[in-house]
Amino acid sequence: MKKIKEEQLATIRQQQTELNSLLNELGYLETTKHGLLHKFAGISQQVEEYKIELEKEYGTVNINIETGEYTEITETEEETPVAHV
Repeated sequence: MKKIKEEQLATIRQQQTELNSLLNELGYLETTKHGLLHKFAGISQQVEEYKIELEKEYGTVNINIETGEYTEITETEEETPVAHV
């Protein structure tokens, strides 16, 4: 049976080991990413629900998150897509 040189086989084995290690790391990162995306979606849902609560109490307003001050949004502002709470 014919064989490649021992150092060539060692190189192939090292490359395969590195590839497998990287695949494991990528799998870990994807799993972590998946978990973070679920967490992000959950917090986004909480934000939207809280916006509804605040809107019931204060109406449609823009809130300065630094000071807590708010301004009412007029109908013309509502037509313009602006983030509001």
